[in-house]
Amino acid sequence: MKVGFIGLGNMGSALALAVSKTEGVEVLLSNHNQNQAEKVQAQAGGRILSNSELVQQADVIFLGVKPHVLFPLLKGLEDRLQHHPSAVWISMAAGISLEQLSQHLPASQIVRIMPNTPVAIGQGMTTYALINPELAAVTEQLLSKSGQVKQVEEKLMDTATALAGCGPAFVYQWIEAMMDAGVAHGLTADDAKYLAAQTLLGSAQMVLNSSKHPAQLRQEVTSPGGSTIAGVVKLEKEGLRYAILSAVKAAIKRTKELGRKTK
Repeated sequence: MKVGFIGLGNMGSALALAVSKTEGVEVLLSNHNQNQAEKVQAQAGGRILSNSELVQQADVIFLGVKPHVLFPLLKGLEDRLQHHPSAVWISMAAGISLEQLSQHLPASQIVRIMPNTPVAIGQGMTTYALINPELAAVTEQLLSKSGQVKQVEEKLMDTATALAGCGPAFVYQWIEAMMDAGVAHGLTADDAKYLAAQTLLGSAQMVLNSSKHPAQLRQEVTSPGGSTIAGVVKLEKEGLRYAILSAVKAAIKRTKELGRKTK
C-alpha cells in the first residue's frame, strides 16, 4: 500500500513516522519545505514527490495542511483527482467537516481525523469520523502504531478535537505548574519534572485500568483532615475545575471558527 502525506508539520511528520512502521506500507512525502521533507524521509524512509505526483500514486493520502490552505490545495489538484477515484483521503484539518470535504472529494472516500502530538512516541489519541464504514478498518490499521484510535460521531469531532487534540497543551501546563511548585519549595527542576510527569502518567493509567470513576479514585487519596484534601479544597476554591471546562469550551469554539473561515 502506498500512503502519501501532503504537509509535514509536527502532526503530519509524526503520523508519517508512525505509519511507516506498518508492515506492507510505502510512504510518499510532499511538503513545501524541501528540507523538512528530507528530514522526515531520513526517519520514515519513502520517497519525496510533488503534490500532483503523490496524488497520482498514493492509495491513501493524509492531508496535513492548515484549514485555510486545504481547499485551495484540493482545487489545484482537481485534474489529478479525477484520475485516481479509488484513493482514500484522510484529513486532519481542524474544524473541516466531512460535508465540506465532500464538496471537493468523493464522500465515500473521506476520513476526518484528529490526532494529538503524543502520536510521535506511539502514545497518541486519535479520533476519527467517516461516512463510509468500510474505511474504518484501513484507518485503524494505518494508525495502529501511533497509539489509541477511536471512532466518534461526526457531530462530536470538534469536541474530541478540543479534548484530545488540544488536551496535551493543557496537560503540559499542569506539569509546568507542578514543576514550578516543586522548585518553589526546594526541589530541582529535573526532579520536579520527573515527579510531576510520572504522577500524571501513573494516575492516568489508574483511570484507564480501573472501572472506578475518577472522583472515586480521588476520594481514595484524600484522607480525612489530611494534606491531600487541603490541596483539593484549595484547587476547588481557585477554580481549577471551571478553568478546565472553560478551556475546552474555548477550544471547541475556535475549532468551529476555523471550519467556518474556509467556507
